[in-house]
Amino acid sequence: MKTKIALLFLIPSIGFAQISILDQIKNEVKEEIKKVIPVDLPTSSSSIGNVDISNGLKEALNNGIAKQVSKLKAIDGFYKNEMVKILLPPELKKVDNALRKMGLNSLANKGLLMMNRAAEDAVKESTPIFVDAVKNISFTDAKNILMGNESSATNYLQTSTTTPLYAKFNPVIKNSFAKVGADKVWASIIKKYNSLPMVEKANPDLTDYTTNKALEGVFKMIAVEEKSIRTDLKSRTSPLLVKVFAMQDKKP
Repeated sequence: MKTKIALLFLIPSIGFAQISILDQIKNEVKEEIKKVIPVDLPTSSSSIGNVDISNGLKEALNNGIAKQVSKLKAIDGFYKNEMVKILLPPELKKVDNALRKMGLNSLANKGLLMMNRAAEDAVKESTPIFVDAVKNISFTDAKNILMGNESSATNYLQTSTTTPLYAKFNPVIKNSFAKVGADKVWASIIKKYNSLPMVEKANPDLTDYTTNKALEGVFKMIAVEEKSIRTDLKSRTSPLLVKVFAMQDKKP
């Protein structure tokens, strides 16, 4: 049974089934955002006011969370996305090379896959934390973010959510490692490597490493969406986004 489960993790999910699952995840995230974030009343004036700016920025961030972070929750969201795929830490690259020279490619590949699977599990915990951060953006913060550089909104989220996200991600990744047997796989990998003659012993904290890499991946994907909305008119998918980000376009 364990062998069958392990094989399932190694079979890529492709085609319409994967697209359907991804769409379902996006819809779930959007519904969760709608439940928690109140919609501010729009201003009646044609000019841009604080409420417009705040709502426009929140909509842009919610789009990034719903569209881009949702991708990371799906199977292979990390593993088959070269932008965020989690690779081995420097101290384990030598372990990986040594194992492959010994003909243990499948073991090395499995260890790498499990790190990315754990990150995909952890990101499922991120939406409520992002929702709270977006909800609490002040009018002043919103205007400063809007008129900032192409990653100002992402930087704001990173500053305000990294600590609580780490606290959520770390135990999930630890449990995910245990659930799929990754802790035992990596223990076996490191044991085999450390038994080789004349090698420097390796014993990295893979839970902490994977947690930090998962966080990097989340913010990298949000930054992709922020840049798109700031620079590509087609990405401004509502009248409010068009109105608010036109203000950004006019800055010197």
